[in-house]
Amino acid sequence: MRAYERLLNYVRVYTTSDPESGTHPSAEREFDLARQLVEEMKALGMEDAHVDEHCYVYGSIPATKGCEKKPALGLIAHMDTSPAVSGADIHPEIVTYQGGDLPLKKAGSLKVKDFPFLSRYVGQQLIVTDGTTLLGADDKAGVAEIVTCLLYTSDAADD
Repeated sequence: MRAYERLLNYVRVYTTSDPESGTHPSAEREFDLARQLVEEMKALGMEDAHVDEHCYVYGSIPATKGCEKKPALGLIAHMDTSPAVSGADIHPEIVTYQGGDLPLKKAGSLKVKDFPFLSRYVGQQLIVTDGTTLLGADDKAGVAEIVTCLLYTSDAADD
């Protein structure tokens, strides 16, 4: 599975944080994605993948042969999304950006004046929200890249 396909799956998982909870994680629903990630990591050969009581997901892979004495590398991303906009019932879309303001399917648009970097992506495919929810891609894209990199460190790369 490619990183963007993982991202499309991950953004559909409701992980909106609750700033009023006083707990860590702030919402029990955040464990839904954590457990999904642990299962994917195990399927990719990461035998020690697990989630702790605070919703941190851990796992390790052995060093590449010949690099056992090199410093370890840690990859970190977070899974929760902002409570500023709904994170439930997400409907991501892949669109080919044609330039100018980018209309969203159900509500609003991404305006070039607010997002001037859009001009770099004319003619490219973008993953966007329908405008009614928060996509959470700033968080979950990092998670998708980390899990996808496991393909290059395990026997799953041969699949």
